[in-house]
Amino acid sequence: MAKLNETPSGNRLHIGIFGKTNSGKSSFVNMFTKQEVSIVADVAGTTTDPVYKAMEIHPMGPCVLIDTAGYDDPTELGVLREEKTRLAAEKTDVAVILVSAEDVSEETAGFFPGHPEEASWIQYFKERKTPILCVLNKSDLVDNPGELAAYLARETGESVIPVSCTTREGLEQVREALVRLMPEGFGADTITGSIVSEGDQVLLVMPQDIQTPKGRLILPQVQTLRELLDKKCLVLSVTTDKLTDMLHAMKEPPKLIITDSQVFDYVYQHKPEESMLTSFSVLFAAYKGDIRYYTESAAAIENLNEESKVLIAECCTHAPLQEDIGRVKIPAMLRKRFGRGMQVDIVSGTDFPEDLSEYDLVIQCGGCMFNRKYILSRIARAQSQGVPMTNYGITIAHMRGIIDKIVTKL
Repeated sequence: MAKLNETPSGNRLHIGIFGKTNSGKSSFVNMFTKQEVSIVADVAGTTTDPVYKAMEIHPMGPCVLIDTAGYDDPTELGVLREEKTRLAAEKTDVAVILVSAEDVSEETAGFFPGHPEEASWIQYFKERKTPILCVLNKSDLVDNPGELAAYLARETGESVIPVSCTTREGLEQVREALVRLMPEGFGADTITGSIVSEGDQVLLVMPQDIQTPKGRLILPQVQTLRELLDKKCLVLSVTTDKLTDMLHAMKEPPKLIITDSQVFDYVYQHKPEESMLTSFSVLFAAYKGDIRYYTESAAAIENLNEESKVLIAECCTHAPLQEDIGRVKIPAMLRKRFGRGMQVDIVSGTDFPEDLSEYDLVIQCGGCMFNRKYILSRIARAQSQGVPMTNYGITIAHMRGIIDKIVTKL
């Protein structure tokens, strides 16, 4: 778990490094970070699972560099490695594609015909509007790196920078290019948006049940609390059983109440009429995902029946708990309303199916553990297959009949 004074991985700019085996990806990452992050060897396929390295890159701020496995290994193990690389690509905010200078030659009847993998990956990122930087690596091993870089730029339609991990030539140009390619407005989004501002009273309702780590708050609570303090809001917090006591003790009703979604109904029944209400999960639905699609998809709940199939997608990989909201409470709510025979499948971590067509609804957690790019890739997958997708907080608010009574848009 990240320390409280560190930026969570899910909030960092993810820079993915892609290329064939032995194109020098690991050497590039080590050069860029000035650390021995990845194992470097002459043996092809040294990097198996992607290596994630969190660091600060001025002036971009907190970033994660992802060193991926080569994508040209035809073996059975290579296919599994490419699946991991594909997952890393879904998380990538800026893609760096490395090409070994030794592999580029104008005598090969064109770059793309001889390098279908690079062509495929460039097209992949273009379709997802992911910024691309091409790097001509190992430039010190050829006599004409500038000419080859210009040729590669014409073939790919992308800017190309010659780099040598031995001499460090091109390093600063790569840094400058990454700054230019950084998605506009990245990091500008906030959890609470424009709902509250300086001086507003905000009450956090945080049940300390079995799901809460002993001695700690869960990540969405920590991040929301920190943001509210940065906004100079007047923040109070309380457990569910002390909600009414707190409201009676306050001179004025809070402008906003943020609650855990599982006690939405109770808090709504006891909140002052003038206080706005939302939940941590609903806030993260907008912060990490597509709140509009989530809200529209919640209407599909009314079409469910005992024969329906629902997928619950958790980002955390903790062991099942007795009061778990995603694995226990939401499935119980659905089966109580639509019948015990309803099939509810549960996946965790990055185990998200490619084919969602068998499901009538996907319910995603808040997504605090992953970056927004990855959560949006899941939503895009569901949309492309015509499968409605919502999240925990929106689901509970809809089933409690208060979806139109809470703050769902920032």
